[in-house]
Amino acid sequence: MVSLMLTRFFSDYGMLLVLLLLCALLSAATIAEQHPSGAAAAEQLAGAIIAQTPAGAHVAIIARDGDDDRAFTATLQTQLTTANRKIVAQVNGQPHHGARALQDLAGAGVKIDVIAVTKEAGAWAIFDDFAQENPLSKDAQRLRPESYYWPNFLKASNLVNVADQTAIIAIMAIGMTMVILAGGIDLSVGSLLALSAVLSALLIREVGGGRDASPFVMIVFCVLAIFACALVGLGTGLLVTWFRVPAFIVTLGVMLQARGLAEKLTGGESVFGLPDAFTWLGRDSTLGFLPNSVVLMIVLYAIAHFVMAQTVLGRYIYAVGGNSEAARLSGVPVRRVIVGVYVVSALLAGVGGIIIASQLQTGAPTYGSMYELYVIAAVVVGGTSLSGGEGKILGTLIGAFLIAVIRNGMNLLDLKSWDQTIVLGSIIILAVLFDRAKHLGWLRWRSLQ
Repeated sequence: MVSLMLTRFFSDYGMLLVLLLLCALLSAATIAEQHPSGAAAAEQLAGAIIAQTPAGAHVAIIARDGDDDRAFTATLQTQLTTANRKIVAQVNGQPHHGARALQDLAGAGVKIDVIAVTKEAGAWAIFDDFAQENPLSKDAQRLRPESYYWPNFLKASNLVNVADQTAIIAIMAIGMTMVILAGGIDLSVGSLLALSAVLSALLIREVGGGRDASPFVMIVFCVLAIFACALVGLGTGLLVTWFRVPAFIVTLGVMLQARGLAEKLTGGESVFGLPDAFTWLGRDSTLGFLPNSVVLMIVLYAIAHFVMAQTVLGRYIYAVGGNSEAARLSGVPVRRVIVGVYVVSALLAGVGGIIIASQLQTGAPTYGSMYELYVIAAVVVGGTSLSGGEGKILGTLIGAFLIAVIRNGMNLLDLKSWDQTIVLGSIIILAVLFDRAKHLGWLRWRSLQ
């Protein structure tokens, strides 16, 4: 029983092992010297200074002028003052500002026991002749945060960035998974993303008050933009089912129409003038560490997994993709199911448009270019068969992260854009070949029974 469960798990989610292996390889390949900065660097350095100096020691803090450097000096000043060390100078600026502060201390006869600096400030030439120019403080220690080795890939900021970049593709891939499971394909999602972004931005700017738009107004217009995309998906589904037009042709035409409409609405220009609060979904982190777009992605995948694994609708989608005629004879409303998956796909493409518009605080008709290929790649790499009827929603999430990790790793390894395109195309082909191999192997196994 356990062996059977493991075999089934790896059959459904084998790409999870590939993802973990890829993460391990990228971690090993991107190990580099890390230089802490900001408050974290200050906390590390404060501990070292407190351990090496007695109470009442004089400390001069020197750093550049910037957000991280100001956080460094402020945190260090607070921690050392609490530990009964005296801050005799606190500088944020250029080298000449630091030199002037040291000269003033020397002129006033103030002895310096420790000069606390950042990595960058510690390399300034003002310290080359410090002992000669400040004889009273010639024995002063110059301390800076210690560096360490860690994979660039596993830095918290990079991992959050990977998740953030995955969110839009992964959310759109939910709808694409349902479409492909039902035996179809949807090439229009990238253009619908652009249409949603443009519509929401235009409505907020032209009707909702622009930069003064209220949160309620922004929500209403974003919902309208998503609803407009869902209507397009409804039209796509009706053309595929009632007029029996191949899904590839229909969605190709819709892709061109939606992109053209987005360009017509904006005159080919980007839509600016949106409120700062509009970035809440795309940039802010209500939970403190995960962007809101990633939280939305997780919620949507939980819902989609429940629908596909536990509801009648999910079973209907699998049945239609496995054998639509058998499903029809079994009482499955095939047409309604197919129309429904195209509506869901278009709706989630609209959600993706709202997220990208929120991230960039603008709407543009160029958004979503090539996204349909990334979305299809995530679905196929995640184990969903292009023949329909076989695949898992959570497998698609794994596939989306696999694509994102590969792209992120290639960026960290400084691969050229054309090399990245070649690699991504190769991954899609390999995933399709793997899918076909599974089916051919299954057919051969069945023929031996």
